[in-house]
Amino acid sequence: MAGKQYFFHLVGLLFILLFIGFGNLKANEPVFKNKERIVDNTREIATLGGGCFWCMEAIFKRVKGVYKVTSGYSGGYVKNPTYEQVSSGETGHAEVLQIEFDPRIISFQEILDIFWQIHDPTQLNRQGNDIGTQYRSVIFYHDASQKEIALRSITALEKEKIFDKPIVTQVVAFKAFYPAESYHKNYYDRNSQEPYCQLVINPKLQKFKKHFSQYLK
Repeated sequence: MAGKQYFFHLVGLLFILLFIGFGNLKANEPVFKNKERIVDNTREIATLGGGCFWCMEAIFKRVKGVYKVTSGYSGGYVKNPTYEQVSSGETGHAEVLQIEFDPRIISFQEILDIFWQIHDPTQLNRQGNDIGTQYRSVIFYHDASQKEIALRSITALEKEKIFDKPIVTQVVAFKAFYPAESYHKNYYDRNSQEPYCQLVINPKLQKFKKHFSQYLK
């Protein structure tokens, strides 16, 4: 009897360990959020990094044809990273914005046209005083079509000498997206009087309104 009790105790213990192991595995799985470009007939996905995602969000949420913008992290090797971890520059992740848009109203190329103007794609691993690989300029393409459009767009900008320096924007295949913490959502709208918002985000927003008024909601 003692042997049977020991056997069932051992089986129970192994089951608990396996359950915990699988539970942890599931909790740490990458958040694949709409890996494909096309969500349905009216929605597509773009994932872009152009410095602080507070700036990107403040602008793209005002773009006509954009349904939803989500700040987050992409391009690194750490699962479920925190803002503090990404800010250390040691996770490989960039601060990015995932944009859901209606291609019947605004195209991916037009999304990129705005993207090029609201950050400096010639600055390597920084935007202004925001320094580190987490602030790099990057386009995470979701399929071959987005890759082609992104590369063609960069070629056209360089041919027309739109910028004085070479474009250093990375064009990388999308793998995983991790949404940022909830307190980052609508950051500019909730904190518009803070110094960072006034000195960094507001000038970008005003530039967008001036040069892309046709895209305003």
